[in-house]
Order: sequence, then C-alpha cells, then structure tokens
Amino acid sequence: MGENAIIDQIPLSDELAKHFRLDMLREDLAHLFEDFEAGEMSGNKWRKLKYNIQYAKKQGFSRILTFGGAFSNHIAATAAAGEAYGVATIGVIRGEPFEQLNPTLQKAVDRGMQLVYMDREKYRMKDRLSQRLWLENTYGPAYIIPEGGSNQLGVKGCEEMMQGFAAEYDYFICSVGTGATLAGIINAMSPEQHAIGVSALKGAFNISENIQEWLTEPGKSWEINHDYHFGGYAKVNPDLIEFINSFKKQHKIQLDPVYTGKMVYASLDLLLKKHIPEGSKVLMIHTGGQQGIAGMNMNLKRKGMQTIEV
Repeated sequence: MGENAIIDQIPLSDELAKHFRLDMLREDLAHLFEDFEAGEMSGNKWRKLKYNIQYAKKQGFSRILTFGGAFSNHIAATAAAGEAYGVATIGVIRGEPFEQLNPTLQKAVDRGMQLVYMDREKYRMKDRLSQRLWLENTYGPAYIIPEGGSNQLGVKGCEEMMQGFAAEYDYFICSVGTGATLAGIINAMSPEQHAIGVSALKGAFNISENIQEWLTEPGKSWEINHDYHFGGYAKVNPDLIEFINSFKKQHKIQLDPVYTGKMVYASLDLLLKKHIPEGSKVLMIHTGGQQGIAGMNMNLKRKGMQTIEV
C-alpha cells in the first residue's frame, strides 16, 4: 500500500453489500503536520501544492501568490504550507473585504498570508496577462499558483495518491472543483478502470476541457456527474446537512459541505441506482476540507438552519 495511504471500508446495507464493496481513501488524514489543525494542510490540497512549492523555491522565488474564495481550502493550505516551508504567501480573495474575517481567512492571516481582495468582475479576468502584470507591479515578483493549485504540477502530485493500491479497484469517485484531482486519478489508473467526478459547482460543464488538457494518455474511461451540486458551489440544503451529520454518527468520518459531503451522497445514490455495475469494488477519495466547516456553520446559524456537527 502506498505511503500514507489510509483506507476505510464503508459498511453498506445488506442489499448493497451483496453487489458492491465501498472503501474510502482517507486523504484527509494524510500529510498532517504536528502544529496544524486537521484539514488545514492535508488531502488533495497538499498534493497540488507539493511540486509547485518545490518548483517555486528552485526558481528562486521567495513568495507565492494564489487565488481563492473566502472559504477556500486552497487558500488555507497555501498559507499553512508557506509557513511550514519558509515561503511568503499572498492570497487574492474573490469579493469585497470582510469587516470580520471568517475562520478560513483568519487562519490564513495567522499563518502569515497577506490577503488582497479583488472584486468579482476583475477576479473573472485574473488569468489575463494584464491582471498578472498588475499584480506583479503592485505586490512584487511572486510565483503564481492557479486557483485550487490546479496546473500540471498539481496534477502530478495528485497522481501519487494512487500509488500501491489502485489496482484493487474498478471505480474511483472524487469531488470535482477545478478537475486537477480527477485528472491525477485518471492518469494513474489503468484503461480497465473508471473514474467518476462529482461536480461541486452548478453548470460547470467546461471542467471536462480542463481535465483533457492535463491527461497524459488518451482513451481512459471517466465521466463527470453534475447532478449532486445541491444548488452550486458552497451551497447546501437541509438534506445535505442531515446526511453529513448522519454519516459522521454512523461511520465516525467527518465530511465537509462543499466537496466530500456531496461526493459521498452521490456515491451511495449511484450504487442504489445501479449506475455502477454490480460486482464493482469502488474507492471514494476523501479530499479533506474540514477547515471550512466553521465558516459554513457561521452562515447556517445566521440563517437559523441546522449546523454541521464536528
């Protein structure tokens, strides 16, 4: 089994257990550093940062600039990684400044990250050369990591999560934001295996194009399911919250509301609907993200909704 690989078998109902085996790769428990909270620098976020940080230091950059939303796991992980490896970090945050920082951004500041806010219209153009030049002129030279850590180096890191055990499974299921983690899984699997990405975003049908650019071999079997976004990115409803709380109570595994909660909900529903062939061994990838629960609970309390149990 690969280094740091922790795999839990998820008990199924008697009916489903006759036809499927369902396991979970606990990337949320991998790569923890002693001084960091669970989920702060773990899961696929660390995988995507690993080679980017190595490259930045090799190229002589003393700081990293990256992008994300107010509850971004990537922003939190980049700030933590910067502190751990002695690299200054700048986080360009989508939207207007907050009067009071949410837990994600406060933790990033505590880890030494400089926060920069960019209105949503400019943020949509953040990858244009004019915006990149403006950022460099304003904040100085920095190695730029794309939103979510999603580039070829990030994909390379995600491929490594599959080492040592992937051959045991027929299907892999992971949550999808930018698509880099799914691309890494596809690159690492054999042509006989199949990958399903569960999109956490509503209507993000262009993700497939991004993934195609990162694939190293053509002809692999994969798909993206767009039916379990629960309203869109970082959107939840009472059914999802109840599912996350029930799953934790039953299996002692904490899911997050943005990515893994939706992915596990989808996985069980796809088994019930026989979208996955009977007899399959299925591996779900728990990509972390628990750090965002505190901020989500702040919003849920404000709306008078049930919160996520931690």
